[in-house]
Amino acid sequence: MTAIDFLGAGQILGAMITPALLISASGTLSLSTANRLGRVVDRIRALTDLAETLPDGVLTEEVVDKRALIADQIRWHTQRLQLLQHTIVTLYSAIGLLVGASLTVGLSASTQWALGWIPVVFGLGGASALFVAAGMLIRESRLAVRGAEVEIEYVRKLVARKTTIPLVRNEKPEGGQGEG
Repeated sequence: MTAIDFLGAGQILGAMITPALLISASGTLSLSTANRLGRVVDRIRALTDLAETLPDGVLTEEVVDKRALIADQIRWHTQRLQLLQHTIVTLYSAIGLLVGASLTVGLSASTQWALGWIPVVFGLGGASALFVAAGMLIRESRLAVRGAEVEIEYVRKLVARKTTIPLVRNEKPEGGQGEG
């Protein structure tokens, strides 16, 4: 075997392994997304349990506010749940496409690179799916924050009602300087 053959084999192996970095990133995001999905499901179950403990037919301000909060949180979590489910499918697709890119490098090499476009298409598809999934996770994070802000506002009202002292928002006073 000549030095050129070794270089060619090294290039082929390098090209087959290159998608591994993106596969690893996709796998990490898949694990994180599955964990987020599990937390959303747990939170929905907790809200369901809380809703079941609310008294029937009672229309006090506190009960009405609590029901509204639960309904709002369920709406936010439903959106998150659907988005996370679509995201995890996209991440799994990215992994499949990137594995396909790695495998088709060998196929292309065996045809003297006549089919060199195949691993490129798989690689671009996998990288694109990873990019889309990252955008979906950004959107889901924003939904999570908005849902938490709604819950925080409810707690502010609850504390004010129970203590007659409004809960001050964590904002800077005029002039942009915090308290000393």
